[in-house]
Amino acid sequence: MNFIKLVLIFLGLIFGFMLLSWIVGLVGTLLWYGFWIGILAAGGYGAYKIFRKAEEKYVGPGSASGYIDEGSYDRSLEEYRRKYLNK
Repeated sequence: MNFIKLVLIFLGLIFGFMLLSWIVGLVGTLLWYGFWIGILAAGGYGAYKIFRKAEEKYVGPGSASGYIDEGSYDRSLEEYRRKYLNK
């Protein structure tokens, strides 16, 4: 009976160590992937900021939606309807 208890304790220690090693490896892997994803994200964010700075320098701030205001849009729609839709 003592021999079976010793074998079971020995197997429990082996499987416990294997489980502990698996958990430590999983946590280490997740931290390692998190580190590299963070490095890539920081590089992408820095490149985006540099691109936006250059874009605002050469193109200018704002969007293109302000170039056609509502009045001229309505006028051009009315001109289009008058010229082409009545034919």
